[in-house]
Amino acid sequence: MNILRNSLAAIGLCGLSSLVLAAGNPLSVHVLNLENGLPSPGVKVTLEQHVDQDWNALSSGVTNEQGRIAELFPAGQALTAGEYRVVFKTGDYFKQAKRDTFFPEIPVIFEVKQTEQHYHIPLLLSPYGFSTYRGS
Repeated sequence: MNILRNSLAAIGLCGLSSLVLAAGNPLSVHVLNLENGLPSPGVKVTLEQHVDQDWNALSSGVTNEQGRIAELFPAGQALTAGEYRVVFKTGDYFKQAKRDTFFPEIPVIFEVKQTEQHYHIPLLLSPYGFSTYRGS
């Protein structure tokens, strides 16, 4: 009984510690494949900030086995109010899966008004359609 209780506590602490680590970063993304209901690992994602008439690159990453990037915003930088763009490079993902797609790249533009909040952008993906929303 103690082994089971200790194991459950350890699992809970591991989950909590990953949440605490990601909690310091204001931006995360998650990609799910709507065709099979599974995470989409290996999707390249870039983050850019709109400054004047240009988009300035801030960071990039690749989704993990769970289809997530828990910390997309650059470490050590403060999130400022303004427009940002997350670009999901879906063409490469589908090419590796030997699938055609209509959307080789999916840009998601969003506005940050409250810099103390966490922003989570999930992408629900299929070869010929997608959906996104502000997650938590």
